[in-house]
Amino acid sequence: MKNILFLLVLSAFLGSCQKFLDVEPESQSIAVSNTSADSVYYKSAAEVEAALAGAYSDFKNEYYQLDYFVNGDAQSDDAYAGGDNPANFQIDDYKLDATNSNVSRDWAYLYATIGKTNTIINNVNAVKDPALSAERKNQIIGEASFIRAFMYFQLVQLWGPVPLQLKEVKTISAANLDAIYSLIFPARSEETAVYTQIIADLQVALEKVRETAEHKGFATKGAVNAMLAKVYATQTPHDWAKVKQYCDAVITGGYSLLTNYDHLWDNQHENSSEAIFEINYNGGATDGNWGTKIFRGLDWKKFNLPANDLVYAFDAAGDTKRKNASITFLDVTGKWSDPHWPQNKYPFINKYRNFAEGSNQNYIFIRLADILLLKAEALNEMGDVPGAASLVNTIRTRAGLANTSASNQAEMRLAIEKERRLELAFEGIRWYDLKRTGRAIEVMNAAVGVNQQNLGYNLTPNRLIWPIPQAELDKNSKLTQNAGY
Repeated sequence: MKNILFLLVLSAFLGSCQKFLDVEPESQSIAVSNTSADSVYYKSAAEVEAALAGAYSDFKNEYYQLDYFVNGDAQSDDAYAGGDNPANFQIDDYKLDATNSNVSRDWAYLYATIGKTNTIINNVNAVKDPALSAERKNQIIGEASFIRAFMYFQLVQLWGPVPLQLKEVKTISAANLDAIYSLIFPARSEETAVYTQIIADLQVALEKVRETAEHKGFATKGAVNAMLAKVYATQTPHDWAKVKQYCDAVITGGYSLLTNYDHLWDNQHENSSEAIFEINYNGGATDGNWGTKIFRGLDWKKFNLPANDLVYAFDAAGDTKRKNASITFLDVTGKWSDPHWPQNKYPFINKYRNFAEGSNQNYIFIRLADILLLKAEALNEMGDVPGAASLVNTIRTRAGLANTSASNQAEMRLAIEKERRLELAFEGIRWYDLKRTGRAIEVMNAAVGVNQQNLGYNLTPNRLIWPIPQAELDKNSKLTQNAGY
């Protein structure tokens, strides 16, 4: 009877499935196709390339156009939620619950992409089309592995232990129920296992991806090395020797800082020498970046409102170049009000300046300055304070600032933290920096607003990670909720 009921549930689940290239699983923890046992996923090189393009296109979905920045910046002291969305207010104020719509959709988006990459990785070698060479098959596996690792890195940072789902279910019948049950309803894996898989995927990618590509929107060895550096700096215990190793691989890989910081954001220097992984938009109805108008414009109250605390930090550092490149102040008198800022001097994010309908504004997700400062952090933790200072000063020089005054390891930790904040503001990084350095609770509970008044955040250890979506708990009895939710 149990098997019959299970099959009925799965039949309902699969009832609306379309051809596998078009379907996104309803339960985003799994990837299910209703193909027959003797069928193949891909019959031509064109089908495989289309599948890979579909996985890349997910870097242009709602998660990466909007939520990536909400999660990385509005959870931090760089931005308030802004706008009028209660789900975002919960994120900003550390008052999330398991029914929050952002929490549910972000889980769904990330696992949907993982499902796409699983299908590619597990099936590309079976393609007989001579137009798909062995070399290209390897490249495709490498690129899909990079994408899968990128998605799991988001998941583990947001939720901690999450299900590792690496295979797709090709057929469902009474005969294979026991074998596929754990694939369809996976339990959560320990964080260490998730990080191990992320690193394994990135190692596969490093071996197989190209050195360069048509533009910075593809997985290349530089992007993979950068991700490995970030992962080793984030997992605990941190492996600073590995961080340095992979940062060095990026730094010697042909990248260089732009001489003018503002050129990163003026839309005239896309795919620059500093960019390592940059999502490219052509603009228009079919390939426009609508996310930019969520952060900038006078037609309605925008999201990710720059925080007073960040403006104070820019001003205290005398950092006018990066402040002006990052934030613009406009008059919104008569349009809306906000308790954080006066109407006649209201801030907007200035890094994403093309906010017209059908914008072709690119998003830079990884760039060299991030990696240089990450190497500085590794050097400092390994006891090389002068080496760390040299890298920090390289970044500060471009910003028109004097050399750092930090002279010991403790001072240098804070100097690097501040430099990363001012250099990488509104790039979706600050919250994760605070978490991985163990500073989130102290910094956020001390954050200030208007007139340097404490904002009254009450961030606790339980709120450093998100709740598992209630809808996923309802579907999968093997999932457990995070503590405090």
